[in-house]
Parts: sequence; structure tokens; C-alpha cells
Amino acid sequence: MDWKSIFGLRPLPKPGYIKAYEQTLLKKTSKAKPIRELDFLVLDTETTGLDVRKDYVLSYGAVQVSNNRMRISESKEFYMRPKKRSKEAVKVHGLIQVRPYISREQLIRSFLEDASNKILVGHHLGFDLAMLEKLGKTLGLKKIKQPSLDTFELAVRLEVGKYHNPNSIAAQDYSLDKLCERYQISLDDRHTAAGDALLTAQLLLKLLKLAERKGIKTFGDLMA
Repeated sequence: MDWKSIFGLRPLPKPGYIKAYEQTLLKKTSKAKPIRELDFLVLDTETTGLDVRKDYVLSYGAVQVSNNRMRISESKEFYMRPKKRSKEAVKVHGLIQVRPYISREQLIRSFLEDASNKILVGHHLGFDLAMLEKLGKTLGLKKIKQPSLDTFELAVRLEVGKYHNPNSIAAQDYSLDKLCERYQISLDDRHTAAGDALLTAQLLLKLLKLAERKGIKTFGDLMA
């Protein structure tokens, strides 16, 4: 009898979809690949707060971008059943109505399948990835390792320069709201995961055009 498994001391086998995702990480993108040929998954999570340790995901939105176009028909929007009602989350995100909820495993599985062989994009992306890693930890997801691009950092790099002094940057000038205003993107459906993912995807396309004008034309250039 395997007592370690019975008492939860031995980790459960990884689901097939996580193994499949990990296999895709072995394939590396050529640094010479033109940006227009890259595939991106632009994502956003709405959460109960900003503390990865104690807060949790309320909703997830994602938009795929390929050939410098948004694939709106393949966009995703998922909601997770809240453990408790958070007045602050309701005030900010408006997540108060009854919605069709999905399980943690369904969300992680969909995310990993969509993320395979794509560059992950988000505004302050590190937080979203940390929340998704927390969500998938008990399922066997250790780390989200593929190339990623933060639109906050990309905008600063393009507008100020790669070797800028971080202390000289006014973070509020690079919020998603401010950047959308600056790049003439209509602020529709703000503070929902799907809405913010769509806004970030539009911002990504604007920034990639600016990058090309500045001589950033390949995967290697973009990730340097």
C-alpha cells in the first residue's frame, strides 16, 4: 500500500495537458523570426486583491494575436466561483452578477492549450502569471516558462529608451488607462479581464508598429 499517496505526501501524476505544455517549451523560437510572424496570447486576470499569497482569481480573459491581427473569434472569458464576496473587488471589477463558473482545472487547461508556442503578453504581466501559477500549482504546474512581454515595460523602452533610469519613470504615466489615451485606444469595458485583455492587445499592436519604426523587427530584437 502506498501510504505516501494516501496521506498526500507523494505528488499526484501530472495531467496530460500539463505534460503536453511542457513539451512545447522545448521548441525555441528563432531570434531571426520577423515580429509579424509571431503569435501572442494577451491575457489579464481580475483578482480579489494584489497579494499573491492570500488573494485569488475571479476571472480570466485572453485574446490571441497573429500576423499583427487580433483573433477576436478565439478570445476567452472565464469566471471562477468566488470563495467569498469581496466588497473591494465588486467595487473595482463589478463582478456581482451570477455567471457560468468554471473549475480551476478547466481554466488552467484552456490557458495552457492557448499559450503553447506563443509569447505571453500582459500589462504588469508578472502578477497575472504568478496568480495563474498559484492556481495551477496543485495540478502539477510548477512554472510558466515561455517568452513573455509586458506592455508596461515595452512602452517605457520605446518611449524613454532601453537603458533608462527606472527611478525617473512616473509609473502612473504608463498605466493601461494612460497608455490607451496616449495611443488613441477607446477605453471600453475597463476593469473586466476580457475587456482589459482586449485593450492590452490593441496597445500591443500599436507598440509593435512603433517598435518596427525604431528598427525592432525580429523576435531577437523584441526580447533583447
